[in-house]
This record gives sequence, C-alpha cells and structure tokens, in this order.
Amino acid sequence: MSEYSNLSETELQAVINKAEFALKEKKSKKRKEVISQIKELAASIGVTIIINEDTAQNIKTVKKVAAKYRNPDDETQTWTGRGVSPKWMQALVNAGHDKSEFLISY
Repeated sequence: MSEYSNLSETELQAVINKAEFALKEKKSKKRKEVISQIKELAASIGVTIIINEDTAQNIKTVKKVAAKYRNPDDETQTWTGRGVSPKWMQALVNAGHDKSEFLISY
C-alpha cells in the first residue's frame, strides 16, 4: 500500500483506470467462457439455446414533471400533483382552500 502513497493524483488515476480496464477485460473473458460452457452443455443434451450477448443495458430515462401547484406562503415549495400531496397542500386543503387556487399558470 505504501507504494501508492508516493504517486501523484494523476499517476493514481492512471493506475485506477488501468485496473478498471483489466477488470472489465477479465469479466468479459469470463462471461464468454461461461456462455461457451452453457452452449456446450445444452448441445450435449440436444437443446439449442440463444443467449443475447448484447452488452447495452436498458436505461430508463426519467422525464422531470413540471410543477403544477405552488405554495402561496413559500414560492420555493411546489408540487407536481402526482403522488401524496405535501404537508403544506394538505394543510391548505384542510383549512378550506381548493387545490385549484394554487395552480401555477404558465
């Protein structure tokens, strides 16, 4: 561990990058070996399998929803109208106000 304490930040980052690359390579090689073994085992019992080797991960993009309501007492507090209403909205509704009074007009 002391061998790393003498390295600069740039040198340490280079070591980290090399280690991450080596780890990805090892994982990729191991994955290919395991897939090959699975295919061999399946073939030995007369089964054909298809393994999707697509490495692209499904990334769900989340769109931010615009605020629909604004707290009249604190304009930094807003609510989209989705999910459980915030405490400030609950308090205003319980006080006899209607949600439509706090709609944000664009």
